[in-house]
Amino acid sequence: MVKVWKLGLSSYDTALKIQVALARKHLDAMKKGIDVDYDTLLLVEHKPVFTKTNRGGLITFHGPGQLVVYPVINLKHFKTSVKWYVNSLEETVITLCDDLGIKAYRSPHTGVWVDNNKIAAIGIHATRYVTTHGLALNCDNDLSWFNHIDPCGFDDKGVTSLTQETGIQFPIEKVTPMFLRCFNKVFDCKTNEELDTKIQEEILSGVYNSLLTHEQSA
Repeated sequence: MVKVWKLGLSSYDTALKIQVALARKHLDAMKKGIDVDYDTLLLVEHKPVFTKTNRGGLITFHGPGQLVVYPVINLKHFKTSVKWYVNSLEETVITLCDDLGIKAYRSPHTGVWVDNNKIAAIGIHATRYVTTHGLALNCDNDLSWFNHIDPCGFDDKGVTSLTQETGIQFPIEKVTPMFLRCFNKVFDCKTNEELDTKIQEEILSGVYNSLLTHEQSA
C-alpha cells in the first residue's frame, strides 16, 4: 500500500527531514524483524532553492510550479532493484508526457528528456532498499532559474516544462492526479489513501522539535 502525503509549499530542509523520519520507520522496523505495511509518496512544491545532496547528480533547482515527488518506499514491497526503481520513475514521467502528446524519453544522462531538454530530474538514495529523494517534474515553473546553474552537465542541453511543450498552463494541482494515475499504472499499486493524520502529526512534531533544538543551540 502506498499512501500519499501532500505537503504543499514547503522548504527543502523540512521535506528532507520528513523523508528521513519516514525512512527511519522502515529501517527501525527491519531491525526488529517486522515490516511497515505501507509506503509513502511525498508530494511537495518547494520554495526556490539550489541544492546538492546524497541523491546523486549535479546541483539542481527546485521552485514553485515544479512537482517534486519523494517516494519513501521499501523496494522489497516491489522489486529489490535500484535500477528497476529508477527506470520505473522515468517511465511514470514518460507515460504522463505521452498522455499529453509530449514525446519524452530516458537517456544515459539520467532524467527524462524532450529533444535536448530535460523535463524531469531524477536522483535517488537507498539504504537497505528503503528509498529517499526522487524526482522533480517541471510543470509550470519559471525556467530562468536554471540559467544560474548547469542543470544537465552538458553545454548543448537545456530544460523544458509541460507548459512550455504544450502551450497550456499545467499548475501542480492539475498535474498531481495525472502523476498519481501514471505512478499507479507503472508500479502496479494504488495511491488512493492519504497518510494517516496521526503519523503526519508524529513526524511533524519530531521535525519541528529538531528544528527548535537546532535554533536554541546555534
